[in-house]
Amino acid sequence: MIGKILTVTVVSLLIIGFEWPKISREYKKERAALLVCTALGWGLWVVLILFPELPGPTLLMETLLHPLVRMMGG
Repeated sequence: MIGKILTVTVVSLLIIGFEWPKISREYKKERAALLVCTALGWGLWVVLILFPELPGPTLLMETLLHPLVRMMGG
């Protein structure tokens, strides 16, 4: 498990390392967006590594939309 988390961390750092120099210093919001998106992706991967039995987004959508489908007669 530690190896998987380490691998995801290295890949995330490589993404930042390759993309950071391409973004000009003047574009602070773009740099912040890169960091935030990469951090969110890293966090999601770590959660999925630690808790692989978590339901996916399809189950969430089915749960949310089930009452609407019943109301429409489906």
